[in-house]
Amino acid sequence: MKKLIALMMALVLVFAFAGCAKTEEAPVAEESAPVEEAPVEEVADVKGEGVMTYAEYAAADLDAEVVIEAYVQGKQSWWDNKATVYTQDQDGAYFLYEMACSEEDYAKLEVGTKIKVTGFKAEWAGEVEIVDATFEILEGSYVAEPMDATDLLGKDELIDHQNKLVSFKGLTVEAVEYKNGEPGDDIYVTLSKDGASYEFCVEVYLTGTETEVYTTVGTLAAGDVVDVEGFLYWYEGVNPHITSIAVAQ
Repeated sequence: MKKLIALMMALVLVFAFAGCAKTEEAPVAEESAPVEEAPVEEVADVKGEGVMTYAEYAAADLDAEVVIEAYVQGKQSWWDNKATVYTQDQDGAYFLYEMACSEEDYAKLEVGTKIKVTGFKAEWAGEVEIVDATFEILEGSYVAEPMDATDLLGKDELIDHQNKLVSFKGLTVEAVEYKNGEPGDDIYVTLSKDGASYEFCVEVYLTGTETEVYTTVGTLAAGDVVDVEGFLYWYEGVNPHITSIAVAQ
């Protein structure tokens, strides 16, 4: 009997101890503070020593020697070791006419390629360009987004953006004409906006004849409404060279 009582008392003590013990839960990991990403900063287009800013280039006299750094945006042609190229930086654009260039180097001038150019500022029929130029390829890349210049059509400020990649929206086709009367050469396109007409061009050396833009422009009819992109070339007035076109449905 005594053994039974002792056993019962021992069991009571065991349960009492279990009831008083602290139940510890597994520690909860603290949430890490969110990591703030460093803001993405646009890299400034720092010019090399002796290189003009676009403002300095624009202010330079015709026939003056100019030194610029810019990025290839379009290649128009190569022949006889001479390249004609559209270039641009964050501030303005430069048309390089028949720049000294080997065929091997011409292949390296992909869109976005940074180059340093030394030449002379010139003008032909209103088009400001750099002639008798040489160049070297630099590190760096920049591809311009087309600037919407629709609202500048017919305004004096449009020429300030000469040679840039631009877009025009909601233009109406008035006439389409092949140079020499048949496919295979430039296409002259008359487009209108708000009652005024403007001459555009599909430059065959720039686009080729097998491209979508060349084919599409060749099928346009008077009254079609189009959005276009191209380089803001000048010939006796604004004469954009079309590189892309979309016809409104």
